[in-house]
Amino acid sequence: MSFYEDEQPELVGYVPDDGRPLRSPHMLIATRVIVILALVALIVPEIVTQIMVVSNAAQASCKLWVRYEDPGAGHSATFQLFGQGGAGWQCYSVGGFGGGHYIAPLGLIPGTPIFPSQTTQ
Repeated sequence: MSFYEDEQPELVGYVPDDGRPLRSPHMLIATRVIVILALVALIVPEIVTQIMVVSNAAQASCKLWVRYEDPGAGHSATFQLFGQGGAGWQCYSVGGFGGGHYIAPLGLIPGTPIFPSQTTQ
């Protein structure tokens, strides 16, 4: 008597590796596609949300900068890889006939601006 016959009679005659794959190739491909789609469905909404949050923060920060520098003008914050202030969000004032001009760099993750002091001696 072997261990399998004494303790586990349901495993008598079981061969651990009979040479056949556990799943068909079609099932493996379908499983991989479903896993990839599930990962994309988890990651893409997070990326879109982060872009929207950073864009709104850049617009709010740019609005404060333009109000400080040029109170009557509109504002525009754009993301640029090779902008005047380096890679990141750049703030521009938007005027009527004069066009817009560069105000300040906002960085990769814009926050509340810290303005230079206006005291003169």
